[in-house]
Amino acid sequence: MAFWNRRRSIDAMLAHSHEGPRLKATLSWPHLLALGVGAIVGTGILTLIGVGAGLAGPAVLISFALAGLVCACAALAYAELSTMMPTAGSAYTYSYAVLGELIAWVVGWSLILEYSLVVSAVAVGWSGYAVAFLSGLGVDLPLALTAGPHAGGIINLPAVAIIGVVTGLLLLGTKESATLNAVLVLVKIAALAVFVAVAMPAFDAENFTPFMPNGFGAPFVQTGVMAAAAIIFFAFYGFDAISTAAEETKRPERDLAIGIVGSMLVCTALYLLVATAAIGARPVASFADSAEPLSLIMRELGQGTAAQWIAAAAVIALPTVLLAFLFGQSRIFLGMARDGLLPRRLARVSNRGVPAVVTVFTAVVVAILAGLLPLDELASLANAGTLAAFCAVGVSLIVLRLREPGRRRVFKAPLWPLVGGLTVIGCIVFFLSLRGTTQIGFLIWNVIGVAIYFAWSSRHSRLAKGEEAAA
Repeated sequence: MAFWNRRRSIDAMLAHSHEGPRLKATLSWPHLLALGVGAIVGTGILTLIGVGAGLAGPAVLISFALAGLVCACAALAYAELSTMMPTAGSAYTYSYAVLGELIAWVVGWSLILEYSLVVSAVAVGWSGYAVAFLSGLGVDLPLALTAGPHAGGIINLPAVAIIGVVTGLLLLGTKESATLNAVLVLVKIAALAVFVAVAMPAFDAENFTPFMPNGFGAPFVQTGVMAAAAIIFFAFYGFDAISTAAEETKRPERDLAIGIVGSMLVCTALYLLVATAAIGARPVASFADSAEPLSLIMRELGQGTAAQWIAAAAVIALPTVLLAFLFGQSRIFLGMARDGLLPRRLARVSNRGVPAVVTVFTAVVVAILAGLLPLDELASLANAGTLAAFCAVGVSLIVLRLREPGRRRVFKAPLWPLVGGLTVIGCIVFFLSLRGTTQIGFLIWNVIGVAIYFAWSSRHSRLAKGEEAAA
């Protein structure tokens, strides 16, 4: 077997043959469900609903449904593979066992892009709500400290600050941060319920006409339903962060599937309900360009108090997304470092059972990005990394079903050829619907990644050094 397509053995993986201490298994399915909902319900619905509506008009509802369908298929694939390979690493680990080392590296490198930019984008979205909330209290922060150079400021300091706070929480321990996350998720869902309850009485069917002003769209077209779906896709993923917690789950064979599939079902229903209420309450044009569209809609309805409560809930609860993705990013780094594709000193685990070195390193990188770059650019490029990972998971599901049909599967994805096929096709179409600069940026990122692989990682992996038998 050539060095670039050598594969890790699933059996060796399950035997825990990696070096270094294991992460502590402290999580159960309620923690995972809250982690998934906390990661999924965030900037996507609180902020990007305006961006999506600007691209697709009221037909953004179709965009939500399409993005939800592809993500639901990906979630089923993740549920099957994560329960078969319950170790830190997520799509990177599955690709290493099924598709080979080079593809696994590309997937891991793409996940680094995804998780880093998600955290940065959510921090920027949180900053928009925090600044608006403080303004409502009579505290106006200077533009220079609340926006990056693209918006006439110097640095988005609130975005940097919240990343620091969440990083400190993660360093305390996995169970402690997961418990607080569950409480904050309830706050976030309550805020969305308040929005729906207040907005629905103002529902006006005229706001849905014309329903599809920019058409359905197609690959390489930057407006329409498909373009909006490619961006709104950002609002749905997050369940993949659950798979990175596999090693820290008490009963991964049961709890991972509950967490992944359950969080997707809850969030899809919630998103469609909130989007319908938002468009029904106000014309799309009135909130399409807002950094905090739900609060804006409340204010335009004369519900200033509700707007302030929603902004407050966003300020309090959006950090759950930061927590979930910073958590996931550190586990991806951990898996790649354990396998020797990144420096192994990054795999150090603290006395609290936390990969402290990579957590801090990740926080520094994403804080710089959040402080300087705009939300839409961050979200779009993050989507590209996610689409690559989801595509690899869809392919891995199909290949492993064909290669090892007899292997024990605790959770089996129903209609697996359809689930895997829709995941792959949907991800490719969404990628082609992203803006051209995003596609080029993603290509450049992976050219750099492949160069690093051939220059260093291909010679330092555990398989390359014979420390673990290849599949």
